[in-house]
Amino acid sequence: MPLTVNGPQKRATRYLISALSALLPIGLGILILHWQAERTLQQSTAQMAQEAVRQFDLMLDNTALAAQALLPLAGQPCDSGVQLALREQVTRRPFVRATTLSWQKNIYCSSLFGGGYESLVNPGDYVDGRLWLMDGNPVTPDTALLVYRLVDGDQGAFASIDGYHLTNALRLISRHAELILQVGPHWMGADGKVQDTALPVFAVAHHHLVSPRYHYSVDAGMPAGETWRYMQERYPALFSLVVFFGVLAGVLAHWLQKRSSAPTHELQRALGANEFVAYFQPVVRGDTREWAGCEVLMRWNHPKEGLVRPDLFIPLAEDCGLIVPMTRALLRQTAAQLAPHAERFPRGFHIGVNITARHCQDLALVQDCREFLAAFAPGQVTLVLELTERELINPTDITRRLFDALHELGVMIAIDDFGTGHSSLAYLRNFNVDYLKIDQSFVAMIGVDALSRHILDSIIELSGKLDLGIVAEGVETIEQCEYLAAQGVDFLQGYLFGRPLPCDEFIKSLISH
Repeated sequence: MPLTVNGPQKRATRYLISALSALLPIGLGILILHWQAERTLQQSTAQMAQEAVRQFDLMLDNTALAAQALLPLAGQPCDSGVQLALREQVTRRPFVRATTLSWQKNIYCSSLFGGGYESLVNPGDYVDGRLWLMDGNPVTPDTALLVYRLVDGDQGAFASIDGYHLTNALRLISRHAELILQVGPHWMGADGKVQDTALPVFAVAHHHLVSPRYHYSVDAGMPAGETWRYMQERYPALFSLVVFFGVLAGVLAHWLQKRSSAPTHELQRALGANEFVAYFQPVVRGDTREWAGCEVLMRWNHPKEGLVRPDLFIPLAEDCGLIVPMTRALLRQTAAQLAPHAERFPRGFHIGVNITARHCQDLALVQDCREFLAAFAPGQVTLVLELTERELINPTDITRRLFDALHELGVMIAIDDFGTGHSSLAYLRNFNVDYLKIDQSFVAMIGVDALSRHILDSIIELSGKLDLGIVAEGVETIEQCEYLAAQGVDFLQGYLFGRPLPCDEFIKSLISH
């Protein structure tokens, strides 16, 4: 590519830019991977917390059912029948380890001890009077116990969950994170130890979830540094890819800087050396397929790079203000090449040339067009100026005078790539145009995308209502050609009828058609 934005630079600056070009994608890649890892870990801990709440709610549902079944027995003598009922709930209900009854806040009957054990109940030990996470009881003093209490007046029934079930659930769910069950001021982790100290701090992916049905909560999270550990474990291939693209970007930046040259100077040199040449692409009638004209396309015949595509130099020419003299040179070259063959053209042969907002800032374009038309016999050709939409053309007094003067000369105005730019409808409202050129992106969707076809039909319908001619670009298949012709499109242009050619080849093709 012969053009870059910056000219030659010092070696130190060149190496600095190359290093930054390499480090930027590496840094961005690592940041993206870090964000993705944090997001994945956050989702993981949220799922763990939700699963833990689901499991603990299931356990407490069983204890609640056991307590509800036993509550009517509270206050009755702790005889063999009552003890059998207590033990039956232990055997029937999953997760239930023990059941007890109380009367007037005094535990007097237990599935473990029968009626030989009594203990006072302190309602303050229970969160909302219902749940108590204990660090053990006289039978298993070192094993956690989650007690569910149900009270109705003086009657009370208790059902407890063994700490084994609690710790087992925490361990199975939290294989890649830390999980904590908290009931009031007490909490326990996967080690099964009940504590009443402050909760541990989770630096990574902390998720707090409160049960919607019972008075407890679950915290899930990971220690500091877990994100980087996760990235190293799960993303080694992506790390390598990020580094590879970073190095590639640095090498590419260094290579481009070494071969850079000042773009404006290079364009000016090429303009003076007549390296910008005209290529011609035929435009045919939609009904008869006869050649009705051509579009003049600028190419750069670079001495080292060969033929350069216009999208690589036209935007730069517009930015640096050289597009106007380049277009003027193109018009003169086109007139010199085509005028000797004008007698072979059908009368009114259309010759389309692109113009931009830069051409509409003064009236010099009128003189350029007058000189172009003077090279041909009156009425032999019709000059069509195609407004491109890379820059917005403001409807000023100068632009209105310009377009009025062009129409007096017989020059026609077309809007190029209609339907894709931001200003097409504004042009229809503010300027007296003669043709719409349908962008090839809509033509390519014929038979493929229904929405694009509807837009295409709407543009064709709009042109008919406004009495405007219409040209379809990018026609490459018979199906597209037949569809556009059936819709009444006036002119067709595309590879189906001919590629852009230098003048000699274009004239030969014109004669053969």
